[in-house]
Amino acid sequence: MKQVAPLRYDVIFKKAFSVPEIFTAFVRDFLDIEIEIDKVETDKTYTPTIGNVEVKFDLYAEDKKNRIIVEIQHVRFPDHYHRFLHYHCVALLEQIASSDNYQPDLRVFTFVILTSGDKHKKDVAIIDFDPKDLQGNPIGEIPHKVIYICPKYLDKTVTPKQYHEWLEAIEDSLDEQVDELNYSSPEIQQIFGLIEKDLITPKERAVMIDEYGIEQIRQELKKEVRQEVKKEVRQEVKYEITDTIKKETAINLLSTGLLSDEQIAQATNLSLEQIQNLKEQ
Repeated sequence: MKQVAPLRYDVIFKKAFSVPEIFTAFVRDFLDIEIEIDKVETDKTYTPTIGNVEVKFDLYAEDKKNRIIVEIQHVRFPDHYHRFLHYHCVALLEQIASSDNYQPDLRVFTFVILTSGDKHKKDVAIIDFDPKDLQGNPIGEIPHKVIYICPKYLDKTVTPKQYHEWLEAIEDSLDEQVDELNYSSPEIQQIFGLIEKDLITPKERAVMIDEYGIEQIRQELKKEVRQEVKKEVRQEVKYEITDTIKKETAINLLSTGLLSDEQIAQATNLSLEQIQNLKEQ
């Protein structure tokens, strides 16, 4: 077993996947495309900004035909499908210089790695921009895609084989130890070598600690919100139960005919109007 730093941290994921050989192998296995690149950029931005929000890509590379983006998300947010669709569209729009030609020169593929999972619990989900006819057949006009990947939902009976080791390696690293003998891919072996715990620099460890602290704060905030919601729900339920008991008591008292409406209202702490409504019902 090898002790490794988890690929849930941006700094560690970028360290491994910014290596061109690893990046190109990842793209090859997921897209069946051979890209030719000399470098992988991290924290890539466009100047000027496209749209109202500045977009920063975690990992970014392009050759003469393809623009590949890899985004890593470690905390579950409800908007990640929309958020990274926006990122993808920015990478498309940046290529359009004038209204004379709306066809981007580069094909754009955006990968979103969701290391903490997703509410839909799918291993791989794809937004395919190519138009389809009514029988579902693509017409081959638009190649761009967004690929959402959740390693924790790997199903070896369903997930395509060429994806297995990538998803398994990412998920396997999260407990900080991996069994190298389970992997045959030289690129996966290279990743494990790069993220070995003993080789993590003090600067990388400091960034990991910062990331961990931010993640803990987010989790605490989510916990506080959930507790507050539960408290409000309990209060509402308690109120509803109390109100129901009051009304049932009032109905029973009305059925005896022994007390006036005013007396029943006083005994049950209901308003006289509520008592009148119960009588009409």
